[in-house]
Amino acid sequence: MSAGKTYWRLGEPLVWLTGASLAVTLLIALTLVAVVAVNGLGVFWPADLHRVELNSGETVLGEIIKREARPGDQGQRIQFKIGNRDSFGLDFRWIDESAIRQLVPDTNAITLERDENGNFYGYLKSLSGGRIVPGLAGTTLGELRTALKAVATARGAVEEVDAVLSDLSYQMAEARNKLIKYRYKGLADDAPDIAALLRQQDIFQDDFQHLLARQGELKGILRSAVATFELADGRDQEIALADIVRAYQPNSMSPPAKVGFYFDKLIELFVGQPRESNTEGGLFPAIFGTVLLIFFMSAVSFPFGVVAAIYLREYAKDGVLVRIVRIAVNNLAGIPSIVYGIFGLGFFVYGVGGSIDKLFYPERLPTPTFGTGGILWASLTLALLTVPVVIVSTEEALGAIPRDMREGSYALGSTKFQTLWRILLPMASPGIMTGLILAMARAAGEVAPLMITGVVKLAPALPIDGHFPFVHLDRKFMHLGFHIYDIGFQSPNVEAAKPMVFVTTLLLVLIVLVMSSIAIYLRNRMKKRYTFGTF
Repeated sequence: MSAGKTYWRLGEPLVWLTGASLAVTLLIALTLVAVVAVNGLGVFWPADLHRVELNSGETVLGEIIKREARPGDQGQRIQFKIGNRDSFGLDFRWIDESAIRQLVPDTNAITLERDENGNFYGYLKSLSGGRIVPGLAGTTLGELRTALKAVATARGAVEEVDAVLSDLSYQMAEARNKLIKYRYKGLADDAPDIAALLRQQDIFQDDFQHLLARQGELKGILRSAVATFELADGRDQEIALADIVRAYQPNSMSPPAKVGFYFDKLIELFVGQPRESNTEGGLFPAIFGTVLLIFFMSAVSFPFGVVAAIYLREYAKDGVLVRIVRIAVNNLAGIPSIVYGIFGLGFFVYGVGGSIDKLFYPERLPTPTFGTGGILWASLTLALLTVPVVIVSTEEALGAIPRDMREGSYALGSTKFQTLWRILLPMASPGIMTGLILAMARAAGEVAPLMITGVVKLAPALPIDGHFPFVHLDRKFMHLGFHIYDIGFQSPNVEAAKPMVFVTTLLLVLIVLVMSSIAIYLRNRMKKRYTFGTF
């Protein structure tokens, strides 16, 4: 036989084709991650400020975002982030290079990160400590930072009052729900239980009013500290120090200072709360909601999927019904996710949730408790979406075990269940974990079903907190996938939101990689133990 025929008979071309396909797939995936990382990792680096003097006499101050050639070989133009949205009405501005008389870095300019209206670029003109730091006045960045530290301490006192108000509001809501329940049962207002609740409500209301007054007083003190800044065009603008998150001079920062600033922003991303319509600040609620959703989904889809696969492979007799079920399972894996969302809305939210409200919370109707979107219904919807993946992978893993293993176990006197529990499931565990990995990866990126089963732009409270029963499955939640959609397509300022889109995308990819890596590690441990070890 010739060498050419042997080459084709051994399947060498298919081996090379498979390797090339794998290489292309990995290259595409790495390119995707690299593009997201390049655009996302540099977002928090403190960019230098440049002062631009135009031929018209106008002065512009801002960050250089990018340069691009103008159509028709008419030179280049530069995009500047000029900030000061409340003064100029826009965050970005394109300027032709031909219109620029002078472009120089400005070491005196200060960048402010604010709670609202985006970044501010300008020059510190005067400073007043107000009632927070009486007598403080100055024009330097150091004095401004001293005042901001005092403001941060005062803001901490306001946040403590806010936390007490939140707890008190929760207690008032619980008391109100109990009162509604007692009245629904027909108890009169002079009944002991209702009378006690009414007295408790009066105490709560009195405490609430005192706390509101204290909160208003602290906020008044907080806003007494102000700073006056000069804009690039010469106008003055007064800003309350309570509205400033950070103040820094990027052109004067040393490389170590910039690195420290960068990591400070990263920490804020993971543990902070969102601000500025979710385009600034942290993503902790969205991260928490995403991880919790995947956990709840896996806790439902994994056991049900494995049990269903075991029954279909090991116990069900092959017939028309079983074949129909297998076809249905395979088809379910290809149904668009929005269809699952509609099903979850109709069956779980309106059907099951509405029934729960009628049985256990009739006194609160027509205000729904479980008959509205929440993390429980979103998790169950995603569990339905991913359970076919677990079933198929588990069946394939069980089917790949040699028949000799089953017959040898039976020959030694083991029952069918003992064989399944001690032989088959351990040997199939790597394949079962593969199904779980695929299910988690798909569920983490799904957005369409969540939009109608419980996800929101901004959740007022986390699904898990310190109030009994601690896990609140009826609460709505935030999700990184929906966050990307919201700020990328629904934000009033899409251009300013682009950096956070890349950051959130990178964060979602990292969460999927971390959770998948943990599952892959466990799968490899199982594979080594149950494939080559002893039982």
